[in-house]
Amino acid sequence: MKALIVYGGWAGHEPGPVSQIVKKALEGEGFEVEMSETLDAFLDARNLAGKDVIVPIWTMGKITKEQFKGLDEAIKSGVGLAGCHGGMGDAFRESLGFQYMVGGQFMAHPGGIIRYRVHITDPFDPITRGIANFDIESEQYYMHVDPANVVLATTPVEGNGATMPVMWKRPWGKGRVFYSALGHVAGDFDIPEVLETMKRGILWAAAGKAGPENTCCR
Repeated sequence: MKALIVYGGWAGHEPGPVSQIVKKALEGEGFEVEMSETLDAFLDARNLAGKDVIVPIWTMGKITKEQFKGLDEAIKSGVGLAGCHGGMGDAFRESLGFQYMVGGQFMAHPGGIIRYRVHITDPFDPITRGIANFDIESEQYYMHVDPANVVLATTPVEGNGATMPVMWKRPWGKGRVFYSALGHVAGDFDIPEVLETMKRGILWAAAGKAGPENTCCR
């Protein structure tokens, strides 16, 4: 299996350290991992086609139409896409196409760093199987979300009574997309559930390339 991790953007989300955590986790699963610090990696169609999954860790920033087109076509062709927190849920704010592909976009984190509960809503999914509800002290994302997402975990947002998706999966063409709102900084991955669900989500997204079409979310 082959993965491409593209990292950069706002330094506050520690893209370098987080990318190394993800790289180590994937290598532990037998992946060959390529690292890139430039969005021009999305322009190499042949290289993208040879990957099983792409992991963007790039908060904010700007993506060109050509870069997005390369990424979009790769995922629609069957390459997986997986990411976390602002590295995928608050990337490229001016690119509506990217937000549509991800299935959501960051709006706010009320209260800043707070302690909140993550509720697993699908205990039978391969990404969340065996994972119990857990607490985390970090940013709690309030997001625009696509109602077509298959939601795997949620959190109650204090103050407005909303139940906000924390993890979801979705199809994009022939590709699989996974997103987790957890992972504000590298230290969040010290929580076993945060790292394990992220790893499983990437593995699930990657497995779609070799699997039958139109079975993304069954």
